[in-house]
Amino acid sequence: MSDCYYELVDADGTHGERFAATDLVRSTWSASIQHGAPVSALLARALERCERRDDTRLTRVVVDLLGGVPAEGDIWVRSKVERAGKQIELVSAEMLGPGKDGTPRPVATATGWRMQTLDTDALRHAPAGPLPPLSAAKARDMRKDWDRNYVHSLDWRWLTSPLDDGPGESWIRPLVDLVKDEQLTPLQRLFTVADDANGLGNKLDIRKWTFMNTDLAVHIHRIPEGEWTGIRAETSYGPDGIGATLGTLFDEQGPVGAIQQSVLVRPRPTR
Repeated sequence: MSDCYYELVDADGTHGERFAATDLVRSTWSASIQHGAPVSALLARALERCERRDDTRLTRVVVDLLGGVPAEGDIWVRSKVERAGKQIELVSAEMLGPGKDGTPRPVATATGWRMQTLDTDALRHAPAGPLPPLSAAKARDMRKDWDRNYVHSLDWRWLTSPLDDGPGESWIRPLVDLVKDEQLTPLQRLFTVADDANGLGNKLDIRKWTFMNTDLAVHIHRIPEGEWTGIRAETSYGPDGIGATLGTLFDEQGPVGAIQQSVLVRPRPTR
């Protein structure tokens, strides 16, 4: 991989690790803000690295997007252990971006439960129905619809067609590094695409509506394997401009976790 979402500028900045974002973080909603997927993946990286213990792993990560994360200017990420423990720990991470006056301000946060591992291979169970295999998926050239942004960083294979009845299903893999010259961990790879569940589960005409998620909550019962993440997701819409996306995450061996997102639904402004 030669391209990336972020470059590490300073590992010991005043406000945490300092990064410069590339064009590949830009959102499909606006080129001035970052897509939620690279943001959540970088926060997941911080949670994984926070006072790392080899006998634990992250089991649940909740990311809250506090507003549009600026696509221009440096960003900072810092993490800490909120609640230490032998078997269960709570870790947190915070992303800061430049405010209107240039002063760093919080733009996204994440918390993660980290649990001690042991051998329960004999107890494996995952009731979600399997996703159709990668060989059944079809590529769609979505890059032609946007200038260089997050969509250009993906190999996205569709199992269903947009706006079809029922859940949307796809296989997706990132084609770039999260951080330049760093190898993606399995969880970082998962989070580079997990936020796409909202778009995949959408049933609205993008020419008429916007549907931005403010968060994502991911529970991981098994560490994913391989390059591809499968997503099955569907969004429900209430009568008051609010929706919720529910989905299942897969690798090619089967389900690995679940995702939920809160969605703000608004008419697209007319020009």
